[in-house]
Amino acid sequence: MPRILIIDDEKSIRNTLKEILEYEKYEVEIAEDGPQGLEILNSLKIDAVLCDIKMPKMDGTEVLSNIVKEHSEIPVIMISGHGDIETAVDSLKKGAFDYIQKPLDLNRLLVTLRNGLDKSMLVIETKTLRKKISKAYEMVGDSPAILKVKEMIEKIAPTDARVLITGNNGTGKELVAHQIHEKSNRNTGPFIEVNCAAIPSELIESELFGHEKGAFTSAIKQRIGKFEQANGGTLFLDEIGDMSLSAQAKVLRALQENRITKVGGEKEIQVNVRVIAATNKNLKEEIENHCFREDLYHRLSVILINVPPLNERKEDIPALANHFIEQICSDYGMPKKIISASAIKELQSIKWTGNIREFHNVIERLIILCQNEIQEADVKAFAQPLAR
Repeated sequence: MPRILIIDDEKSIRNTLKEILEYEKYEVEIAEDGPQGLEILNSLKIDAVLCDIKMPKMDGTEVLSNIVKEHSEIPVIMISGHGDIETAVDSLKKGAFDYIQKPLDLNRLLVTLRNGLDKSMLVIETKTLRKKISKAYEMVGDSPAILKVKEMIEKIAPTDARVLITGNNGTGKELVAHQIHEKSNRNTGPFIEVNCAAIPSELIESELFGHEKGAFTSAIKQRIGKFEQANGGTLFLDEIGDMSLSAQAKVLRALQENRITKVGGEKEIQVNVRVIAATNKNLKEEIENHCFREDLYHRLSVILINVPPLNERKEDIPALANHFIEQICSDYGMPKKIISASAIKELQSIKWTGNIREFHNVIERLIILCQNEIQEADVKAFAQPLAR
C-alpha cells in the first residue's frame, strides 16, 4: 500500500487530505512544516509527497529542492494558492511532478497522485533493470590481461573516440562494448547492436541506414536504420570484418560526415553516434586480400582493444566459475551450488577453444547435472562430453 506524506501548515487541509487518502486505501503521514516533513522522509519509506508552497520555517520550494536532491525518485505534487501559480510553475522546472491549485479539486488530486505513483514505479523499475543489465555485462577477473582491458575501458569510456575490439570468438567483445557505453557520457542514450555477419549483404545497407518506401521490391514501408536508432548513444558493429565492401563505403562516409542517407532516399540525415566495432578477423590481412577497406580500418581503430582468450587468463577461472554459478542458479530459481577446489583445478586444466562462451555453457551444464556440490569427477564427466 503506497504511503503518502502531506506537508501543509494548515491543520484543516492536512486532516481533510488524510481522511480522503485513507478512504482511498493509502497510508498517510502528515507534517505541519518543511523540517518535520524532511525528517519523516529520512525515517520512513514515502512513495509520494503533497507539499504546500507557502509555509513558515521553510517554504515548499526549499522542501522540493531537498527532496529532489536526496529522494529524486519520489514524485512531489505542489499545492498552490491563487497567488502562487508563478511559483508553482517554477517548481515544475525544479523537479515537481505537478501542482494543484487551491481550492483542491479532489478528482484531479487523486488522478495526479496515481499518475505520480505510476511514474515513480517506472523510474524504480528502470533503475533496477539497468542494474541487472549492468551486472549481466560485468567484467569478472583480476588477471593482468583482463586488468589491462579494464584500465583501457576506464580511460576511453568518457571520450567519444571510436573503438575497434579484436579477439577470438567467445572472448567477450560484446561485453567490452557494453562496458564502454555504460561508463560513457552517452549511457542514458541507446545502445544499438548490429551483427554484420548475420545480415545478408544485400540487406545490410537497409539495416544500417534505413530505406524509403518502394526503395526495392519488399520495401513496403519506410524503415529507420540502426544509425538513426542509435542517435545520441552508441552503435556497436559486431563482426564488422564480414561487412560487404559497398556497405563499408557508406559506413566510412557516415563516420566522416556524421550524416546518412536512407536507401532509395535523397535527404541527408544528421546523426550523433559513437561507433564501436568488433571482429574476430585479422583486418590487416583482410585489407591485403582486398576484403576490407584500409581507410575504414583507420577510421574505426582510433582505439584498439584486444580481448585475451580464456587460455591466457586461467587465473580468472575461480572468480568466473563462482560468478556464473551465482547468476545461473538465480536465473533458475535454485539455491546457489558450490564448487570444490579440485573441480576448479580440473576446469583450469581444460583448453577452452570456445573461451568464455564455452566456459559459461559448461558451468550451466554442471549446475543442471550435478548435486549441490560440483566435484572434480563431475567436471571430468560433463565438461567435455565429446572428448570422451
